[in-house]
Amino acid sequence: MTSHLERCHSIVLAGPVDRVFPLFTPIGETLWVEGWDPEFLHPQGGETQQGMVFRTAHGDETTLWACADWDPVGHRVRYVRVTPDSRFGFVEVACHPAADGGTEASIAYTFTALNASGRSYLSALTEDAFARMIQAWQARIDAWLLTDASVGSRLD
Repeated sequence: MTSHLERCHSIVLAGPVDRVFPLFTPIGETLWVEGWDPEFLHPQGGETQQGMVFRTAHGDETTLWACADWDPVGHRVRYVRVTPDSRFGFVEVACHPAADGGTEASIAYTFTALNASGRSYLSALTEDAFARMIQAWQARIDAWLLTDASVGSRLD
């Protein structure tokens, strides 16, 4: 079973980088991720900044997150995350303008298993499974971009 892995996959999204990048913040993800409901611990308003801390729940798992690197000008963010009963990881998103006016987003995950449950989770996250997950993000983000006229005040 796998105890450590690194995965990276890039997608091209149907919107300019200044509109797409905010969708990779905790508040931005609420717009396109069903069930994503972060609990903001610091700052309590949920403003993305280096050092922010929040918590999410999915099924019976709770994950603690911290923003380790925040570069909104360079369109890059890096989160540290720990699901205490399973795995520790990093998530990095870097966005760049694409030639067609869209945005290329590179999403990288690094995970280390904390126990047998984590090793099982990591073993299931094959390169193909990771690529399918990120491709599903592309479909949901593009659907949101095409149906929403503006990013809206939640991301401003």
